[in-house]
Amino acid sequence: MAGARNKRVQDLFKYFNNYVGAEPRDLDVIICDEAHRVRETSVNRWSSAEQRARARRQIEELIDVAWVPVFLLDENQIVRPGEMGSLQEIGAAAAAGCDLEVIRLDGQFRCGGSQAFDTWVARLLGLHPLPPIAWSDLIAGSDDDFRVTSAASPSALESWLIARREEQGGTARIAAGYCWRWSDPVETPAGRRLVDDVQIGEWLRPWNAKEGKRVPDAPISDFWASDDRGFGQVGCVYTAQGFEYDWAGVIFGPDFVRRGDSWEPIQKSSHDQAVKRADPLHFAGLIRNTYKVLLT
Repeated sequence: MAGARNKRVQDLFKYFNNYVGAEPRDLDVIICDEAHRVRETSVNRWSSAEQRARARRQIEELIDVAWVPVFLLDENQIVRPGEMGSLQEIGAAAAAGCDLEVIRLDGQFRCGGSQAFDTWVARLLGLHPLPPIAWSDLIAGSDDDFRVTSAASPSALESWLIARREEQGGTARIAAGYCWRWSDPVETPAGRRLVDDVQIGEWLRPWNAKEGKRVPDAPISDFWASDDRGFGQVGCVYTAQGFEYDWAGVIFGPDFVRRGDSWEPIQKSSHDQAVKRADPLHFAGLIRNTYKVLLT
């Protein structure tokens, strides 16, 4: 979008896998956002034989292409197998010839700027050394501008979000763990429509439109989180990650259930085929991170 009318601007924005065979120090600075999504290699099934021959580890390509490589990352946002951007991986790759400086970005600007909520989520999901705590006990009157509540049903959750929009404005969305099939749109006499795949009791809603599958009155997947028409669909981690909205409803699916005083990941309940194929320990980490992303 930024470079739609300007090739020079367009060339400023690239993907991690665009630097296969790039010349060393070709750039002064490269800023790698969402660096936790760095992969092992830039090679994929469409790569040419020449690219395959020149490819190295992706992290090494990104470090070597610039005098100053900058990586912005959150290790608790790794949500797919093969994503490997971490301080340990970057540090090991940089040790060959770079001075490494680590800056901890502790400020919280999402979630209404509530550091308390960010901590509460980490404790809830077992991503923090301290155990879960009731939201009311944590804030003790210090974060009254932020609202956290639970709902007895998806319909109650939806009603609560509608009320917040009507009373206070802003955007609202419902997202869920990837625990239901995700159908292609269907053709009906009235036109193409989304399928109500997310079914919880009598509550039925569709996932957001798939990438490349246009449906009237529904935004394309890139704009589900920001287009007003996205409220009628359920988003998943792939359409929510990297975006934000004012009121967030999160449905915990049967892939991550609370039993007693601990969480239990249920691999067979996932419909995300890539994540489902991970080994059990890796799956557990990916699912925790998925709900961390949805909640924040």
